[in-house]
Amino acid sequence: MDIFKGKTTAAEVARQYDLTVSEIEGWIDEAQRSMENGFKARPKDIREQYESELRETKEALGEAHLQI
Repeated sequence: MDIFKGKTTAAEVARQYDLTVSEIEGWIDEAQRSMENGFKARPKDIREQYESELRETKEALGEAHLQI
């Protein structure tokens, strides 16, 4: 969060936590994409997406049980 707030840099955080700058930058990019998607999506859309994924997961689990 301090990187987003401009209080520190990716290089400083990488040194502090013994990580590479590319790891930190990857996490920053992923966080930005997630935030952008969060602003674009409506809560109802997100709920429908999760319910659909849950249904698909339950179906796959049921099929796996039948195969076993």
